[in-house]
Amino acid sequence: MPTGGYEYARRVLAVWQEQGIEAQVVGLPGGFPFPDDHELRDTAKALRTVEGPLLIDGLAYGAFPEDLAAEIGPRSTVLLHHPLCDEQGLKPETAARLETGERAALQHVGNIVVTSPNTARELAGRFGVTVAVVAIPGTDMAPVAALSGEPPVVLSVGTITPRKGYPSLIRALSACRDLDWRCEVIGAIDRDPDHFEAVKDLISANGLQNRIILRGARDDISGIYLSADLFVSTSLHEGYGMAVVEAMAHGLPVVGTTAGALAETAPCARLIPPGDLPALSGALRDLLASRDERLALGQVCRDFAQNLPDWDTTAQLVARAVLEISP
Repeated sequence: MPTGGYEYARRVLAVWQEQGIEAQVVGLPGGFPFPDDHELRDTAKALRTVEGPLLIDGLAYGAFPEDLAAEIGPRSTVLLHHPLCDEQGLKPETAARLETGERAALQHVGNIVVTSPNTARELAGRFGVTVAVVAIPGTDMAPVAALSGEPPVVLSVGTITPRKGYPSLIRALSACRDLDWRCEVIGAIDRDPDHFEAVKDLISANGLQNRIILRGARDDISGIYLSADLFVSTSLHEGYGMAVVEAMAHGLPVVGTTAGALAETAPCARLIPPGDLPALSGALRDLLASRDERLALGQVCRDFAQNLPDWDTTAQLVARAVLEISP
C-alpha cells in the first residue's frame, strides 16, 4: 500500500498524462530521508541529467545538503506534506539535524507546494519560507459503507510508525473490551520494525490479539472501507490525512485527533487531543454502542467530503506552481 505522499504523486502524474502535460519520472535512491553519501552522489548525478523545472518530493528534498539544494536552485518546486523533523519517534538530535538541514535547503527552492494550510503556516513560522500553492489532495467520491457490521468493525489506516499513535488506539479499545467489536489496521509493517514489534506486544499484553488484526499493506482498500463501521485516526501529526478523507468519502464516521492539519482536514469528525485516552475511549464507546450515532456522523462526514476538490483541480494547482519557474 503506497503512503499518502506516494499516492498523491501518482494521482497528480496520472492527471498530467491525461491532460498532455509532459513529465519525466526520475527515481531516487531508497535511503531517503536518511541517505548515505553514495546515495546523495547518485541523486545529484540523476538530477543533473534533467533539463527544465523539477518537482521534488519533500521526503527527499528535505534531506538534501545545502550545496545540492543550491545547485538545482530556483528550478526546483518542492512538494511538501510536512517537515521531516515532525516525524514522531526521532531522537532529539536527529530531529534537530533534520530541521536545520531542511531550513537551509528550503532557502534555495524556486516554489513550494504544500497539502494543507496548516503546513503552509508552519513553514512560514518555523522556516521563514513562503508557500506558492496549497494544493490539498483530491477526493474521489465512493460507494457508501452500510455500517451494518455485527460486530462493528473499527478501521485504522496508516503505516505502523510512532507518528500514527497506534498505542493510544490499542489502549482505548482495551477500555471498551466489554463491548462487541473487532479492529483492522491496514498499513505497512516494515517502516519501523521495532515499533511494529512494540505494537504487537501491546496488543498481546491487553489480550486483544484475536480482536485487533494487523493486516499489513494493501494496494486497493476501497472494499475494506466498505466493510468497516467506524474509522479511527490516532495520529500525533498529519500534514493532511488522506486516509481520513477517504474514509469520509465512504460515509464512515470518523474519530480523529487535533494533531497537525487534521482539525482542518476533518472538522466534521469527532476530534480529540492526541494522546487523550479518556476522551478517545469515550468517543469510541459512544459510537460502538450506537449504530444510529454511527450513521448520523457518517452522513455528516460524507457530506463534508463531497465538497472537497477532485484530483483534476489538485493536479492543475501543482502544475501551475511548477510551470511558474519554467525557463
